[in-house]
Amino acid sequence: MSTLIRCPWADGSPDLRDYHDNEWGVPLHGDRELFELLCLEGAQAGLSWRTVLARRAHYRAVFANFDIARCARLDAADVERLLRDPGLIRNRAKLSAIGANARAALALIAELGSLDAYLWSFVDGRPQRNRWRDAAQVPASTPISQQMSKALRRRGFGFVGPTICYAFMQAAGMVDDHLVACHRHHAERPSR
Repeated sequence: MSTLIRCPWADGSPDLRDYHDNEWGVPLHGDRELFELLCLEGAQAGLSWRTVLARRAHYRAVFANFDIARCARLDAADVERLLRDPGLIRNRAKLSAIGANARAALALIAELGSLDAYLWSFVDGRPQRNRWRDAAQVPASTPISQQMSKALRRRGFGFVGPTICYAFMQAAGMVDDHLVACHRHHAERPSR
């Protein structure tokens, strides 16, 4: 048994502990990487992250490692086929959103040059460091995640509500919401 103190949600399984210790809250950069995380956070809506994490490798295989241009070609026939894949979360709207989000991401990249720079602009390019002492203090959404949600929706993204955007910001390291007692709180970590 590990003696490290972690955020309470990470105690559910070895996979969650590994994800918490090595990925969650580590600043993530790169258009493809952020696109993948945004899609997976959307897939999680109404479910646990553990459910998505268990399927992440399969999602990567099915969606060409979340290559944005390839995902942008996803059409209605592809969605029908994907709805029969037991390795995915079989929700029509969530699967359709991957194609729509890829098309929106390509348009954003063509206009602004980078999905990475656009998403990180909501936190002025650097992580916001919080000092929560109890999990009950951590918000489900914030004014910034609400702004991000509205901006992404205007650009044609789907499954990007304020709660999904905040979970995305936490996972991508845009906000450091590791509890103060957690061994990862404000830890110096290289970007992923």
